[in-house]
Amino acid sequence: MKITHLSDLTPPSLERTWLTAPHPTLPILATCSTDKTVRIYSLSNFTLLSTITGGHKRSVRTAAWKPHSSGESVLATGSFDATVGIWRRWDNYGQKDGVVPQAETSDAESAEDCEEEEEWRFAVLLDGHDSEVKSVSWSASGMLLATCSRDKSIWIWEDLDDGDNNFETVAVMQEHSGDVKCVSWHPSEECLASGSYDDSIRIWREDLDDWGQVACIKGHEGTVWFLEWEGVDNMPASSSSEASAEIEKTQWRDQRSLSGPRLLSCSDDKTVRLWRRQPKETNQGALSSASTGIPSIIRPMGSDEVWEEDALLPHAHELAVYAVAWSKRSGLVASTGADGRIALYQERFVQTSADPDAMDTSEVRTEWVLVAVKDGAHGIYEINHVAWAKRADGEAGEEEEILVSTADDGSVKVWTVG
Repeated sequence: MKITHLSDLTPPSLERTWLTAPHPTLPILATCSTDKTVRIYSLSNFTLLSTITGGHKRSVRTAAWKPHSSGESVLATGSFDATVGIWRRWDNYGQKDGVVPQAETSDAESAEDCEEEEEWRFAVLLDGHDSEVKSVSWSASGMLLATCSRDKSIWIWEDLDDGDNNFETVAVMQEHSGDVKCVSWHPSEECLASGSYDDSIRIWREDLDDWGQVACIKGHEGTVWFLEWEGVDNMPASSSSEASAEIEKTQWRDQRSLSGPRLLSCSDDKTVRLWRRQPKETNQGALSSASTGIPSIIRPMGSDEVWEEDALLPHAHELAVYAVAWSKRSGLVASTGADGRIALYQERFVQTSADPDAMDTSEVRTEWVLVAVKDGAHGIYEINHVAWAKRADGEAGEEEEILVSTADDGSVKVWTVG
């Protein structure tokens, strides 16, 4: 497997670029820069469509697109000025003022046309953090926005979706003892994960209208820089015959159904780790009375979910790992960081029999394999972020998946994997 350079996004920022956020449906992406701007690029021709300015007074550190925004694009941005901005723009392929355009256009044409026809509107500024905002993340429903900061706090905001751009503060969590570097919502549940300078990962859920910590995961020996959830339909690669592969997949789904999607993390300790929630059935009886067998109603001390390390991915980095990305399509994991290297990993089923078609009925196992490394992907510069996106067009067709990396010199590069 190779990582091949396809194109740069042009023109680049002249200052450090922190993160790239691909749009969930349109062939466009947003980049965040130290020059206080957000740039919107086309994934059709990899050129700049528009530059969003005027909302923030300092470096824009993070951005995330709201899912399920019918007829418009909504972008949340977080800045070192301690504020979160919400930007909106109607998409010309959607409904506006009750009118649906009659002409049908491709996604690529829609993206370019709507950029030309209407500018982005700075809808609202969310003010509450006391220091730099490091990460923003929308819940799967698009109703909740999580933000985190150097002030050690995590805020959850609800988009009231009332037409007046009103957001309500739902919760403020302050259990981390250090700078909170990242927040990431579960792909299907209202469950939030956070990573911090205090080397921990924390899991948050709502209980009786009050948000609280349900798990504190300790395993990294350095700052947790980034988190990424597994896709709900992810499946490891198989080298078995078609019939055996189906058995593997069925066993895998059965084993993992109670645990749910796993959580990927990367750290200043140069490692990429994978975490899995223990099914509650396996740890519920811990507080039961041995003499009576009656379960205790006392809430467990500390956390009420148990998360364990599922895998330590193969060593691939010599310096801090700043970002990881888990493809929802191929299942490949990409990582990058201070050493300027991009690494790719693949999870594979482990054959437990000499005969690949003679499937063992015991628990199926997997292993992670380092399948590609690209050194010096941005020359001498550190790479701050990596993300998977869909290519808008090209010889391989619209469904081709690309990798996008973002670096200290302001450059954003597009890669093909194969």
